[in-house]
Amino acid sequence: MSLKDKYCIVGAATTRFGRVPGVSPLAFTVEAAQLAIRDAGLDREDVDAVLCKYPPTGFHGLWAHKVSEALGIQPTIAATIDQAGATNLGLVQYAMMAIDAGLISTAVCCYGDNPLSGTPGTYGKALGADAAYGFIGVPSGYAMIAQRHMIEYGTTSVQLGAVAISTRAWASKNPNAHKRDPITIEDHQSSRYVVSPLRLLDCCLVSDGGAAIVVTSADRARHLRKPPVYIMGIGQHHVAWDLPRRPNLTTSGAKVSGQTAFRMAGIGPQDVDVCELYDCFTIVPIITLEDYGFCNKGEGGEFVEDGRTGPDGSLPMNTAGGLLSESGMAGMQLIVEAVRQLRGECGDRQVKNAEIALVSGQGGIMHTHATAILRR
Repeated sequence: MSLKDKYCIVGAATTRFGRVPGVSPLAFTVEAAQLAIRDAGLDREDVDAVLCKYPPTGFHGLWAHKVSEALGIQPTIAATIDQAGATNLGLVQYAMMAIDAGLISTAVCCYGDNPLSGTPGTYGKALGADAAYGFIGVPSGYAMIAQRHMIEYGTTSVQLGAVAISTRAWASKNPNAHKRDPITIEDHQSSRYVVSPLRLLDCCLVSDGGAAIVVTSADRARHLRKPPVYIMGIGQHHVAWDLPRRPNLTTSGAKVSGQTAFRMAGIGPQDVDVCELYDCFTIVPIITLEDYGFCNKGEGGEFVEDGRTGPDGSLPMNTAGGLLSESGMAGMQLIVEAVRQLRGECGDRQVKNAEIALVSGQGGIMHTHATAILRR
C-alpha cells in the first residue's frame, strides 16, 4: 500500500551555520529539535519519537537517547541511524513507516554537529588500509568518480565550477548561509586543487550547526498552525560496495531511489519545481540530475553549465546554498529548505509558484542514497 500523501512535515528549523564556537553537537541537535517542534506549534509532550543521525565528530552510543533526555522526552521510539549523508531522509522514511504501523504519532528528526570549531580533523582522517596508498579522506574518492565521469562523458572542470557558482548565487540571498560572497568561474579555476580534478570550490564546507524537522500524519497535520508539506514519494538505494570493487563509478543510488520515489508520487522529473540535491562535491548533483532523469546520462555537465539551476534558471537547485555554500552539514538543511520553499517562506530566494520539491541525500563515497518528493 502506498504511503503517498499520508504523512507530512509540519515543523522545520535550522540553527545558526558557520563557525559557532562553544556549542556542542548535543546542544546544536537539541536547539534544532526544539525550534522545529515550536515551528510545528507542538510541545515536547506531543512528540513520541526522536530520530537522529550521529555527529561525525565522534560516534556516540545511544545518541538519540541522549538527545531525548536533553529534550525532556521519554519517547516510544528513539533511534540513531547511520546511512551517512542519506541518513536524514532515511529518518523521515523510518518515521513514516513507524506512524503507519501505529507505533507512534509524531517524530522529530534531528541532526547537529560542530566539526569546524570542535574536534579537529573530523573529515580528514585516513580510511583504513587504503591510507597506505594515499587514499585519505572522502575527497580522494569523489575525485576518482569525477575523473571517471570526465573520461567517459567529456565533463569539464568549468562545468563542475558552474555548480559551485549557482549554489553560491543562491546562498548570497540567504542571510544564514556560511558563505555568501558571489564567486566567478575565474575564482573557481584559480582555487587550489584538493585532489585533482577537484578544486577547493568543488568541495563542500565544514560547518557547525543543526537542523530538524517534525513528521506526523496528514490527519493530524490539518489541525496544526502551519500549512503541512505532504510527502508524495520516497525511495532508497545503496551502491554499498567500496569504490575499487564497483563495476561502475558514474551511476549512483539515485537511479533506483529516484525511480522508486517518482513511481510512488505518480509524477516525473518534468513536474518538479525545485530541487534540493546533496552536493558534497560538485560532481554529485551532476550525476544525481542524470540518474533522476532530468537529463540523459553524460549530459549533466552541459545541463548545469548554462545557469539552468541558478536563481534565473528553469530548474532552481539548492536554493539556500546547499552543502557547498549554506552549510556543509549532512543534508537535513536541504529538507528544511524544501519545506520553506513549499510554504513560501524564503524571501529573496523564494521560487515562484513552487508546488513540488525533490530532495536527495547521499553518503559515504556514493555508497548510500535516499530520495523524497514533497508537495505543498
